Amino acid sequence: MTEHRPWRGVLVATALPLNDDLSVNYDRYAEHCAWLVENGCDGVVPNGSLGEYQVLTPEERARVVETAVAAIGGERVMPGVAAYGSAESRRCVEQAGEAGCRAVMLLPPNAYRADERSVLAHYAEVARSGLPVVAYNNPIDTKVDLVPELLARLHGEGHIQGVKEFSGDVRRAYRIAELAPELDLLIGADDVLLELAVAGAKGWVAGYPNALPRASVELYRAAVDGDLDTALPLYRQLHPLLRWDSQVEFVQAIKLSMDIVGRHGGPCRPPRATLLPGQEAAVRAATEKAVAAGLA
Repeated sequence: MTEHRPWRGVLVATALPLNDDLSVNYDRYAEHCAWLVENGCDGVVPNGSLGEYQVLTPEERARVVETAVAAIGGERVMPGVAAYGSAESRRCVEQAGEAGCRAVMLLPPNAYRADERSVLAHYAEVARSGLPVVAYNNPIDTKVDLVPELLARLHGEGHIQGVKEFSGDVRRAYRIAELAPELDLLIGADDVLLELAVAGAKGWVAGYPNALPRASVELYRAAVDGDLDTALPLYRQLHPLLRWDSQVEFVQAIKLSMDIVGRHGGPCRPPRATLLPGQEAAVRAATEKAVAAGLA
């Protein structure tokens, strides 16, 4: 881990194990966080989209963070603190700080298509908590686009220290580096990992390491080191799975892969539905092929 920049490296956006009655299995979650670190990951991001934060109660969200911190230490835990209101996000940040976390990840306002003034005010309010903030740009789901110029302004005003970039537009990496060279770029979508690593990313907020941590970490390390002889073949092998991270059904797909490799993925809370038969078959085939190749 990097002492002052705990968001660097491979931080897994953790899937949340649920029981058959859809209650949270906190013991399994603690074990999962520890397993990820044991297998080479640098930390975890609880309460992200993959962690189904939108359908958790405030009490569940707080306990998920506390569980992760107890399992692997606060310096390795960067919770998502997205909420409809800035006050709610601020409360999540304060809880994260009390639990021992050193940084948080924050989406822009996502209850509506927020304008630039609202985005700036939202990040300013959360940044006042004192914990470093990593922005999360996901214009596909939120309809608010943190373009490089806006990111540079947010960073210049001291509101953010990094950005999880999920737009899929790898060209932005170079523009962000020009406008805000001290702003850490984090890979936000698994299926553009190699492209963003080559472009200078400092970390990866990752989905598929939930199922395949060792191979994923090997891929990331090789990519950021410029070892394309190692990275490119591995990327090609993993890409049939990595691309699910950018699909609507990414939570279900990753949880299914976890089940196949012997982890507990389990069900999702509504309104997420089960995979369609063709989707399930595709995820199952790609996961079994990765297992057969020794990547699990």
